[in-house]
This record gives sequence, structure tokens and C-alpha cells, in this order.
Amino acid sequence: MFNPVSCTAMAPLQLGIFGAGQLGRMLAQAALPLGIRCVFLDAVNQSPAAALGPVFSPDDMHAFVGQRRLFTLEFENIPLSSIDALPEAATIFPPRAALAITQNRLLEKSTFDALNIPVAPYRAVHCLTDLQNAADQLGLPMVLKTATGGYDGKGQYVVKTAHDIARAWETLGTHGPLIAEGFIHFEREVSVIAVRAQTGDIRYWELAQNHHHQGILSHSVVPAPNIETLTPIAQQYMQQLLEHLNYVGVLTLELFVTPEGLLANEMAPRVHNSGHWTIEGAVCSQFENHIRAVMGLPLGETDLIKPCVMVNIIGQYPKREDILALPAAHLHDYEKEERPGRKLGHITLMPPKSEELPALIKQLIPLLPDALALK
Repeated sequence: MFNPVSCTAMAPLQLGIFGAGQLGRMLAQAALPLGIRCVFLDAVNQSPAAALGPVFSPDDMHAFVGQRRLFTLEFENIPLSSIDALPEAATIFPPRAALAITQNRLLEKSTFDALNIPVAPYRAVHCLTDLQNAADQLGLPMVLKTATGGYDGKGQYVVKTAHDIARAWETLGTHGPLIAEGFIHFEREVSVIAVRAQTGDIRYWELAQNHHHQGILSHSVVPAPNIETLTPIAQQYMQQLLEHLNYVGVLTLELFVTPEGLLANEMAPRVHNSGHWTIEGAVCSQFENHIRAVMGLPLGETDLIKPCVMVNIIGQYPKREDILALPAAHLHDYEKEERPGRKLGHITLMPPKSEELPALIKQLIPLLPDALALK
């Protein structure tokens, strides 16, 4: 069991965050009311988090570390070498071991297997022969993915027929180890987000039902409908993972709902896009509770305030005044340059009465440049 880290003794006012994107920005926004300042390490210019604190380049690791002793991350693909460059006296949450597992889909699947958490059938792929054997064993269609890297649908290839096998290998074969997964005909995807404190205390948010468009999360509905029997199972899987990994902070587990039950898809060792609704929709958001956990503070309550829908702004910004004119709409602008497929912000719809949500979504659709998945 962890001993709580004393903010007074170790890091009275500052926290180092690897990454300075929108997740780092929202972590820093949640930290400010607690009297905690954040600094960031990121190679990207014009980072969304820059308005909340200094952003150091990877070449300036010494300045980033400074006298700070507590660190966290906003994105799981932070190089492990950067974590290993921290001084011995420094502590990072979530722990390095959890990060290493979630950076490799093969390690992640084997962890699920070890904990008896059901997953889709899979095979490791190191050569074209492995891929051909995987097609024979798993059947087609199947999904070929890079074992490391890749997000928002990147680093994936759906192998539909035998003719696609060679093309899939040509596309991904040079990207290192691969994993082939049996294609799951799932009913829907849900995610469970939880936070674990240094004391071992665990809190869970309501399950979200997630909808994707072209591999990118379009919107999340909270609470996910018809989850009475699914929630305790999802929370059980999450508890097993948190305790097995000796985890501190927010962890997200994406799950497929199938006629046979829940199947784990993947986990993310960080605050998650499907949990952005918690800023307005929960008593204590995923961002604040992550800060609390990392800093050794008591966790906040995760109760749902009222049903809501979180919608991503993708590729192009809508008119600010149009969104703010909607009743019970909360706009979050990440201050990022427009680019196709890029997450630029999000909108949380949270009307006083949940039955008003469908009508509010219909009002929102014509205001968004790319709202195909909402229609």
C-alpha cells in the first residue's frame, strides 16, 4: 500500500506534467483552485497548455525537473527514456510499470489474460507468415494493429479478405511488432473511468457510451443506457487492474458490449476524452481527482450531477456565439489550429431535464462543421 505523499514536504505548489496538449491544459485548470501550479514537457510549439504554465522542450529536461518531486503525464506514449531520466528522488504517477504495459498492446492483452478479463482473440505478428497464420486461426475479417503507438484509429488496418493480407503487411509491417485481433461484432462501446489514491481508495464515474466516426471519438452519452448489470462487472475489472498495477491516478478501460458479455478493448493510463463530461457533469471531475491522487490528497466524490452528452469539435471550429446560445451548453476551446481529424475542443450538453437532450442535440448538429456521427 502507498503512503500518501505530503504536498507540504515534497511538492507544495508544483507538479510536472509530461505532455502539454489539451489534457495537460485541463489538468492544470483543475489544479489551480487547489493551489497547485503545473509545468509541462513537450516538443510541440503552441501547446494548448502553454496558457497555464511554462512548457519546456525535451532538450531542457533539467529545467523541467528543477526542484520538483512529483510528476504525471497526459498521454501514454511518453518515451520511457524520459521517465527514466527523472532523478531518483522523483515520483511519477501512474507508475512506470503501468505505462510500459499500456504502451504495448501485446503486454496489455497478456495482462488482461492474467487477470481473467475477457478480450477478443489475438495473435502476435512479427512477419508475413505470422499474419497469414493469424488469418487462418482468427478468421476474417480481423484487425491488424501496431503493438506500440497509434491512437484515434491510426496504426490500424482492417483485413477483410485474403487479398488484403499482403497489403496490410505492406502498410504496417515496417512499424515494429504487430497484433492481429479477431473482429468483434459488438453492440456498442462503453468506457469505465476510475481513480485510485495513494492510500488505495478507489472511486468510479458513471459508464459512458461512446460513438466514433472515422476512428475518432465523436460523442459520449452519460450515463450509458441499460448498464445496470454491466456496471458492477466493469468496475470489478477496473479494480483488478488498479490493484494489480499498484496504480495511482485516473485509469480508463474501454469495453465492448457483446451478447456474450463485456470484452476489454484497451486501457489508457490517464484522463480520457470519454470523461471530459465530468468537468460539469460530476461532483469532482476526472482532472481534479487525478491531481488529488497524484498529490496525495483525499479523493473527491464522483457522483453524476445530471445526464449529459459530450461532443467533440473535430477539424473545424463552429461559431462560438452559436454554441453559447444553446441552453445548457458548455464550450471548451483548446486553442488549436484547425486540421482535418484534429480534436479542437468539446461541448458538454447538460439541460435541466434529461428528456431535453435529444432536442438539444438536434439543435447542435447544424452548428458543427463535422457532425456526421451525431446524425
